[in-house]
Amino acid sequence: MATKPTKIGKQAAQSTTAVNSLVGFRRSEIVKSLGMMAGYAAKQPKPLAKHIKNYAGELLDIVKGSSELAPHPRDRRFQDTTWATNGLYKRGLQSWLAMKRELDGWIEDSRMHPADQTRARFVTGLITDALAPTNTLLGNPTAMKRLFETGGASLFKGLQNAYDDLRNNGGMPSQVDGRPFKVGENLANSKGAVVFKTEMLEIIQYQPKTEQVYKTPLMVIPPQINKFYATDLTPDKSMVRFLTSQGYQVFAISWRNPTRQHAHWGLEEYVTALIEASDAVLKISRSPRLNVTGACSGGITMALFLSELAARGDNRVNASTVMVSVLDGKKSDSEIGLFVTDAAIEGARRHSRKKGILTGGELGRSFAWMRPNDLIWNYVVNNYLLGESPPPFDVLYWNNDGTNLPAQLHSDYLDIFQDRRFRPDKTVEFMGNNIDLNAVTQDCFMVAGITDHITPWKACYRNIRLFGGEVEFILSNSGHLQSLLNPPGNPKALYYTNAEHPPRADRWLEGAKPVNESWWLRWNEWLSVRSGEMKAAPKSLGNKAYPPLSQAPGEYVFT
Repeated sequence: MATKPTKIGKQAAQSTTAVNSLVGFRRSEIVKSLGMMAGYAAKQPKPLAKHIKNYAGELLDIVKGSSELAPHPRDRRFQDTTWATNGLYKRGLQSWLAMKRELDGWIEDSRMHPADQTRARFVTGLITDALAPTNTLLGNPTAMKRLFETGGASLFKGLQNAYDDLRNNGGMPSQVDGRPFKVGENLANSKGAVVFKTEMLEIIQYQPKTEQVYKTPLMVIPPQINKFYATDLTPDKSMVRFLTSQGYQVFAISWRNPTRQHAHWGLEEYVTALIEASDAVLKISRSPRLNVTGACSGGITMALFLSELAARGDNRVNASTVMVSVLDGKKSDSEIGLFVTDAAIEGARRHSRKKGILTGGELGRSFAWMRPNDLIWNYVVNNYLLGESPPPFDVLYWNNDGTNLPAQLHSDYLDIFQDRRFRPDKTVEFMGNNIDLNAVTQDCFMVAGITDHITPWKACYRNIRLFGGEVEFILSNSGHLQSLLNPPGNPKALYYTNAEHPPRADRWLEGAKPVNESWWLRWNEWLSVRSGEMKAAPKSLGNKAYPPLSQAPGEYVFT
């Protein structure tokens, strides 16, 4: 049985591009890890010999037909009944499973340092996943059946798909059929207008949906990675629509997709742009204060914006929301982080400086190799071996609508990962003032995703200790972007809450209560009491000083 295209789309949508692919991992780090593993094998030959012997014994059982090795029941790659009924395929699968089992067993028994064990598991996982029998035409019974059923047409279509990817997708298998989607028509189609524009950003003011609106506006700060419209994806998933239906005045920033000429744009330039943008929002809404929300790398930019305002004694921000954003990352937060060395960081920095930008394509490819099963091999089988088109999926369309990062911004993010400058024991100057989130005393709402391996929730939980104000932390189900796109009415919506904030994230979760509804509803309760009184909704967008310049979603979303 083939994995349905919609299934692989949902799996892939858990792994959207984000900050932790900014460094990537270099071939030299993989080679270094293999050398490290060889060193352990040479120093302690007994564990390796034991597992080679086990492997040989299992192979003998496989040949005799007495092996009981079987794939995990939930491994979608091996759902075809041929794997259990055809002796040849069954033995091939069992041989591969035996190799994986003994490699894992050797790593477990080799007394490696825990960090080395994690590196070794990642590297062997890359290799064994690549060698999975499903990844070849002859080794995949579903693909062979399709070949005969279609008289060879599936192979022909697969070759066409591969040729198209070589020409148009940098040699990577396409993850989404983007033909059904069009930005401004069935994506990012909430009504509004661009009311402020600079070389770096546009501000979109959305049309209120209620007769009365809260006096304090909300400014949405998106990541610089990918386009802004994740918060206004399809109408049924649009956070913008939900907020305007609840009476909020919503302003969203749309960053310009930078090119080589913008190589000098760094976080100082982005924060300066946010200050200018918030000036415009305050004047248009006639409010002395505003609320802000930032997600992923937008959350990092927002944190620096808040720190800078606090240093200036500027209290224009009333409350903030931080979504799936890691401000104090550790290498140990993910297995990929263990490959991030100073040399790798400097290599990544030199690469983008030389080109002026880190392209969206490079970011996407780097990230795909961190989750090869979900983002590469699933599509190799679907697109090339089965000759299917990738599924149309709005989240993946957005994820593939990538943006570049200016070299300076890329370098600034690498600095944050390297020196952990948001920690209270650090003294790092930014725009002439020391970074100090403890001086940010506004209330803050924080959201993380329980299966988010991009911005792991336990790393997001560390943000609580950085800010000086009252914090409410909730943990949404699903991963990264999917954890945010959780509108009311979603039967699978679930989040955890706990008013206590013990030092350890595990302890927080142990004491947390599950709530079977969308976290948007809780956020609405929290935000509504921090958005001032109600007033009549504006009859038009912008004002005399900031007239509408173009209709939403603006022009920069197409750059």
